[in-house]
Amino acid sequence: MKLRIGVAVAGVVVPLVLVNTPSAAQLETARLEVEQPDATPYYWQVPGAGERRLKLAGFDVEHGAGGAVQVVGDQSVADRLAGLGYRPVRHDTVYKEVLPRVQDVGVQTFYGGYRTAAEHSRRLTDVAAAYPALTQVYDIGDSWRKTQGQGGHDIRAVCITRKQAGDCALSPNSAKPRFALIAQLHARELATGELAWRWIDHLTRGYGSDAEVTSIMDTTELWVVPVANPDGVDIVASGGNQPLMQRKNANNPTGCSGATGGVDLNRNSTFKWGGAGTSRCGETYQGPSAGSEPETKALEAWFRQLFPDQRGPGDTDPAPVTTRGVMITVHSYGNLIMPPWGWTWNANPNAAGLRALGQKMAAFNGYTVRAEGDTTGTTDDFTYGNLGIASYTFELGSSSGNCGGFFPQYSCVDSLFWPRNKGALLTAARAAKAPYAS
Repeated sequence: MKLRIGVAVAGVVVPLVLVNTPSAAQLETARLEVEQPDATPYYWQVPGAGERRLKLAGFDVEHGAGGAVQVVGDQSVADRLAGLGYRPVRHDTVYKEVLPRVQDVGVQTFYGGYRTAAEHSRRLTDVAAAYPALTQVYDIGDSWRKTQGQGGHDIRAVCITRKQAGDCALSPNSAKPRFALIAQLHARELATGELAWRWIDHLTRGYGSDAEVTSIMDTTELWVVPVANPDGVDIVASGGNQPLMQRKNANNPTGCSGATGGVDLNRNSTFKWGGAGTSRCGETYQGPSAGSEPETKALEAWFRQLFPDQRGPGDTDPAPVTTRGVMITVHSYGNLIMPPWGWTWNANPNAAGLRALGQKMAAFNGYTVRAEGDTTGTTDDFTYGNLGIASYTFELGSSSGNCGGFFPQYSCVDSLFWPRNKGALLTAARAAKAPYAS
């Protein structure tokens, strides 16, 4: 039916014809779309905002474009920001288009190809079986759910080297220097675990055919924890092609709903713990006490088994130039290489040496080397502060685009993250024998 409506224009009635008059159901749908808030998560750029203040207010804060502060959330989060006087600008979507790919038979993946926590564990077993002369796998502790009898996982590490007598022992008195890499401490940062796997594959497959890999593996132990927060990865993966944005572990006795429970394992370390100041349901909740979480306990005990204490007890005591060992914890996002300190803006006593090595790594991935002293209880502060080893946080990827944010398209791992960071990781491994030497 066509509905004719007369509209007066300059004293003349002009007939308008509306074709395909909307039904009552269509009008109701349109009304609901207008009245219902947009629940789609976005990255919001927040000009002029202070990162720490927003974190204390409970917002999910990340590194934005050009160093600006960015908040993750839906329209209601933007409305909250506006109510506090900020002017949030929608920067990008969280979820990227899932591209079709040929699926490996029997491999457990989600969101276009990312491996589940169980799949990462299975592949470690496979690598150890395929390369017994080059690898040794360890169970270094349990996830929170496993400690509670709720399923969960072992936290597993692999040592990769051309094994000689005494190599890959859980003892700090190693003959070879050591480089340790951990990934997916924050579960939702999907590309980090995949980068760790590309590193494992590059080393094991390259020994004997790649001269640089062979030289490094003959002289250095390379240790990797591809998934440091497996329970969290389970939660993320449960969303399938709409992964849940679980950052923390699965410890949720607090009544938090959705993917907001748990403890931020990168705020729970025992060195300079405290001061994060967020609520129990906040994304950077530091836990009830220093090192309260089983994942934190496992990682810290493991680090102490790998590296001797090479730095004095004072905050201004430098690690000596003879110090051995490098540690990188891989996160997303921001295109950053971040050395300690995280707990203070004051420079650490090895700042010059850490920056020099950071710049050598940045020559490959193009990241900015910058310490940010507004975060307590971090992994790299623990390994540098307690043990003196050269320690860094890598923040993979930009704040926008198909290869940006927490959930980049899976193809970005091979097209961007691995080729850019391969040289940086090789540089770190070569430096493990003397990271502070010029």
